[in-house]
Amino acid sequence: MVRLGTGIGWRPEIADDIARLPGIDWVEVVAENICPDHVPDALRLLRERGTTVVPHGVSLGLGGAERPEPGRLRALAERAEALGSPLVTEHIAFVRAGGPLTASPSIEAGHLLPVPRTRDALDVLCENVRIAQDALPVPLAVENIAALISWPGEEMTEGQFLAELVERTGVRLLIDVANLHTNHVNRGEDPAKALDELPTSAIAYVHVAGGVEKDGVWHDSHAHPVTQPVLDVLAELCARTAPPGVLLERDEDFPAAGELAGELAAIRAVTAAGAAGAATAARTGDEPAAPVRASAAADKADEADEADKADEADKARTGADAPAADAPAPEAPLPDAPLPEAPVPDAVRERLALAQTALLSALVGDTPPPEGFDRRRLRVQSAALTAKRASVIAKVAPELPEILGTGYRPAFAQYAEGRPMTGGYRRDALSFAEHLLADGRPGDSAARRRLTLWWQERSGPAPLPSHPAARFARRVRLALSGGR
Repeated sequence: MVRLGTGIGWRPEIADDIARLPGIDWVEVVAENICPDHVPDALRLLRERGTTVVPHGVSLGLGGAERPEPGRLRALAERAEALGSPLVTEHIAFVRAGGPLTASPSIEAGHLLPVPRTRDALDVLCENVRIAQDALPVPLAVENIAALISWPGEEMTEGQFLAELVERTGVRLLIDVANLHTNHVNRGEDPAKALDELPTSAIAYVHVAGGVEKDGVWHDSHAHPVTQPVLDVLAELCARTAPPGVLLERDEDFPAAGELAGELAAIRAVTAAGAAGAATAARTGDEPAAPVRASAAADKADEADEADKADEADKARTGADAPAADAPAPEAPLPDAPLPEAPVPDAVRERLALAQTALLSALVGDTPPPEGFDRRRLRVQSAALTAKRASVIAKVAPELPEILGTGYRPAFAQYAEGRPMTGGYRRDALSFAEHLLADGRPGDSAARRRLTLWWQERSGPAPLPSHPAARFARRVRLALSGGR
């Protein structure tokens, strides 16, 4: 397993800060946000100075009923090769539903949604993972996700589900400790139990991220500081194994570089304390100590330094090599290559497709909730999907919130109700603009004119020229016409 060290999620908004932060061994990039032929200069410079870059996909939908799309797999492979990455990662989730298996239109979630922990879903996931592994030039690791909702009639715990996935495919795991905490709050699942059931030798690296609790629901926002309970779950994991890498994720509301450095220091303290405990246990033959909470992690890191000094004294006295305090705990080897399995019957994929389509349609298409789901949680999840969809549209098409002002989010919520996303976010942005213009909005004539020009520039079989001179000329005409 590649030893990665301590890393941070690379985002353009904090690229300069990341370049200056000390002790960054590696970074992770959202694969879909990188063009292999045009790697951002800041990311290229990091690579040139020896920083490892790992592409992290969000759109494969390995937990979906359909087989992975060859085009998406090629794109992920191209990014791994362009970045010289030692592995790639994706999620155990479904992100779209409908389509040929259900003879219905395909709809997009715009989000990572949980798969049911059933035999049918596991069979499909295992086959999809194998397809992806065969198409990728480097090893694949898959991530556990955070969820607001639970599927009725589940047959396995999360740990059992992941353990069998590893046994049957040999895939590696990306364990998100923030997601384990999220599922503890939202679904009553014990993170320690999940960790006990995991094959720790399969862990490729670990995610740590912040979130916020509202009305008894934990939102995995990636826009808040890492909380103590999340660091405690990290300590639980480090008491069981030395993860090859640990990475801090942040996607929005980026803090100052000093705050990021402080969160990274807290993560390092927890992992150092776990390594010190494992080294001590290896020397004495004792069971590893109980997980160290982050509040005591700095003290434990000091203890690790003392352990190093003791090791040197032992070596001088006995001539034997003593294990270093930061040496990883011995781990069982990964299982042998899994045996081939028969193809998943079409009927199994169709059953899963119908179930996932019914759930997604209820969340984004205003159809009746499937039987057995918590209706209150479905409403919370539906609202969260709409809010995220609006936020991504605001990034993809920043002119829309600029044109609509404070009316942007209410107008988008009204548009999204009963209108699932059937393409990508850019197509969704155009559809939103078309909906407003067809309805005679916005009411202000100047804003409506601006929205019309924005839509004309980006739609139709022959969009208006978008080079700077043409866009400047249109703005001049707009100004001269008084926005009419």
